[in-house]
Amino acid sequence: MSVAPLQAAERHESVDLLRGLALLGILVINIQLFSTPYAASMNPIALGDSGRVDYWIWVASYLLFESKYMTIFSLLFGAGVLIMTTRVAERGGRAALLHYRRMLWLLVFGLLHAYLIWDGDILVLYAVCGALVYPLRRLRPLTLLVLGVLVLSVSPLLMIVAGLNMDNAPPQALEEVYGFFAPGPTSLHDETAAYQGGWLTQMPLRIERSWEFHAFDLWSWGIWRAGGLMLIGMALLKWRVVTGERPASFYTKLAVFGFVVGLAVVALGVVEMQARSWDAIYSYFLGAQFNYWGSVVVALGWIGLFLRVWKSGAPRGLVSRLVAVGRTAFSCYILTSLICTFIFYGHGLGLFGTVGRPGQLLVTLAVWIVLLIVAPLWLSRYRFGPLEWVWRTLTYMERQPLRRPLPQPSSA
Repeated sequence: MSVAPLQAAERHESVDLLRGLALLGILVINIQLFSTPYAASMNPIALGDSGRVDYWIWVASYLLFESKYMTIFSLLFGAGVLIMTTRVAERGGRAALLHYRRMLWLLVFGLLHAYLIWDGDILVLYAVCGALVYPLRRLRPLTLLVLGVLVLSVSPLLMIVAGLNMDNAPPQALEEVYGFFAPGPTSLHDETAAYQGGWLTQMPLRIERSWEFHAFDLWSWGIWRAGGLMLIGMALLKWRVVTGERPASFYTKLAVFGFVVGLAVVALGVVEMQARSWDAIYSYFLGAQFNYWGSVVVALGWIGLFLRVWKSGAPRGLVSRLVAVGRTAFSCYILTSLICTFIFYGHGLGLFGTVGRPGQLLVTLAVWIVLLIVAPLWLSRYRFGPLEWVWRTLTYMERQPLRRPLPQPSSA
């Protein structure tokens, strides 16, 4: 039996809306990784004193965006796995075969993205986690929630244990942590020079960082974070939260709870790290745990706010554009990487290390505008985003129709 991908009429607009918003929101944080040395995204004084404006932009971004929109995206990825495989099974298709083939090709795309374009890739992690969580999709929602929280807890436990034992760590381990969180002038210069250079000049550092993530960070942090969130996302789908089917009052309460409780936890972490002058050992191992957990709660607050506004009748023009970004999220994600690496890396404009945080926000806004224009224009003519079409064709091993049918002339 031939099983086709989901058509537009079968999709949940709320899920696509949240996915589009998540893709845009992630760039508020990723723009720091595209434009400045890596440590600046974690440590507001890693590059020295850049002034109060830069500092407070970092604080606001950390409170409202850092890990929050990746959390939303991970929740939705888990929900998407369940939506896709359930529909395939209902049509009599081989859901497991299609799912694992789909994850395999996502892994391939992610590896190409990470090693050839940008080492901040998240697709490899999602491919691995998508494969791991699939067998658990039929569990009851409460079981999925509890299991997801338990999986989420593994990485913090590892980090806390490591942080509490750093006093006994060898000097080389301490040097690596400080070099990662608070690098010296030589390290900052070398990183800036690499990314201001041409594509081949960037390659050694891009390969080194991608390999470090795939060989170590993916297993010590990534699978526990993203995998746990995907399980919770499946629970939220089964509870009809992300589909927007709960009462408006539910989303109001979710927003209030998420922002009040979540922001309080994240802000406490910022206060504690600031009180210790952003000490690398405390901030990296212990201080970051406030945002690790607080970001999940704030992300629920964002979901509650967005779906409450959506249910109340948000402007349809803006909603349709955000939905279009969500339906072409794969293509928009890679397009964002291409645009930002062109702006900041040496094979393009070479602005790496020269743009402050206010300028980074302007670039973010410009990219948002591009995506909000390009995505709906593309979908007005085509069924899928270009990379979504390639991915679906490879997954189903059958060329998928791309162009939308031309409207038939009226016979009247």
